[in-house]
This record gives sequence, C-alpha cells and structure tokens, in this order.
Amino acid sequence: EKFKTLKNEGNDFVKKGKYEEAVNKYSECIKLNTKECTIYTNRALCYLKLYKYEEAKQDCDHVLQIEDSNIKAFYRRALAYKGLQVRKKTVAGI
Repeated sequence: EKFKTLKNEGNDFVKKGKYEEAVNKYSECIKLNTKECTIYTNRALCYLKLYKYEEAKQDCDHVLQIEDSNIKAFYRRALAYKGLQVRKKTVAGI
C-alpha cells in the first residue's frame, strides 16, 4: 500500500516536471520492492531529464536483467547512451 502511494506521488511529480522529487519517491519505492520494473524505468526517465545518463543506464540495465524484453528499458537505455556520447564529445571539445 505504501509502495503504491509512493509510486503515485512520484508519478505526480513527473507530471509537474519535478524530476528530483520524483527520483526520491521512486528510490523509496525500490527500497520496498526491488522487483518492480516500472519503478526503475520511471526513475530512468527522471534521470534522463536531469542529464544523469549513467544513473539512467544503470536503472535500465537492472530492468533488462529481470525482464530482457522490456521496451521502455531498451529505449531509455539508448537515450542514456546517446546522452553519454554527447557528453563525451562536449568534454573532448569536439
């Protein structure tokens, strides 16, 4: 029950564009249930919005270990990789 409440609060924060707050709610959810893939993909979305590509990639990797055909995880991991590539080029000054 607490899990569902936290997840809904996280979703509400996402709708409002408050990604940092949403990450906190989803992280609390994960402490209660580590097997729920949706929480990881939702948190990955928030990390992408916050330009935290490495964290987003890790959440997607975790989901794909549990559920190897999760489309959202594949898509968001691809976005994370793309973000990491852009960041490398920016750092390298290209």
